Amino acid sequence: MIGHLAYAEGSPCPTLVLDSRHLPEDEGRLLAVLTGIRGELTDMGGGHVLKIALVRPSTHPMFDLDYRFVQAMPQAPDCFELRGSCGHSVLAGVSTASRAGLLPPLFPGSRVRVNVLNNGDGIVCEADRVDRQSALFTVRFIRVPPTPVRRLLMTGEPVNPLIAAGGRRAVSLVNGANPYAFVDGRELGVPDAAALFAAGEELAVALEEVRGAATDLLGWPRTGAFPKVAAVVPEDGALAVRALSVPSWHPTIALTGAVCLSVAAAVPGTVVARMAREAGTGAESVEIRTPGGRTRTESVLAPGPDGAGDALCWTSVDGKKVTLLGSYALDHFSRAYRKEETRWLHLPAHT
Repeated sequence: MIGHLAYAEGSPCPTLVLDSRHLPEDEGRLLAVLTGIRGELTDMGGGHVLKIALVRPSTHPMFDLDYRFVQAMPQAPDCFELRGSCGHSVLAGVSTASRAGLLPPLFPGSRVRVNVLNNGDGIVCEADRVDRQSALFTVRFIRVPPTPVRRLLMTGEPVNPLIAAGGRRAVSLVNGANPYAFVDGRELGVPDAAALFAAGEELAVALEEVRGAATDLLGWPRTGAFPKVAAVVPEDGALAVRALSVPSWHPTIALTGAVCLSVAAAVPGTVVARMAREAGTGAESVEIRTPGGRTRTESVLAPGPDGAGDALCWTSVDGKKVTLLGSYALDHFSRAYRKEETRWLHLPAHT
């Protein structure tokens, strides 16, 4: 089997992409194989690679590529999270699959329809620019049929009061591309974007406590990666966001997190919708500011069935760049090439 590494700009780490046709279908056997692969990667200096994309040509007539995300957890080499997805890893999988022959070659304007096996999402990745080692994409998360936005509330309520971080916190639990817990950063002592981006361990601990309370409410294990958690504060015309990833702060915001934030802004009564009004940003176009830069989401809403409010048709994010880093043969390295393989695998933890 060949392993491929690709880095989607803004992600906490590169993604290891594997052809799932050569992997076991049984979950127990699959995780045992991935444990061995992860150990091999770590031995070569790639221990910081915690994202794995399993891809194969889709047999579904509506899709081109089947994709399954596996989050490697830092607690132990055999610890993985299979719930949820990762938009950056979707793009890594699409770029790699095209280069490896699982898909036709990418060209500007080409579209790849991705079936996310983890949660049933449908994603369309449109290539805006393609060169030898990288590609720039616009990504659209499609809802077929359109989903009433209130159905994306994980508890059915726009706000859930949770006891966490030394007090009662108003938290919105929204699942739009991934499960997220959103909290007003001002409740955690960060009054504005500058304070939010400068905050350190104290805020990270508080957010992890909020996430823990949210997992308890949902009945999920605290040791997993989901729901993700993010603090949000309004600023003029934008929402400033700081999110936790695995194993620490996200350098920007997850692609799925940006989509989920946009969804939350469209659901009346959520923490995010309230702050969007304060910031003067609309429900269909949200400017997001993070420590690593700015991004914008565009959502298309339509009247829901039976007058039940708006329904979400799709959400798009543009300007997402992916760079191919290299490929290697699993368990077939010779000593003559080990130095060269280690050189490109040993990437900084944030790139």
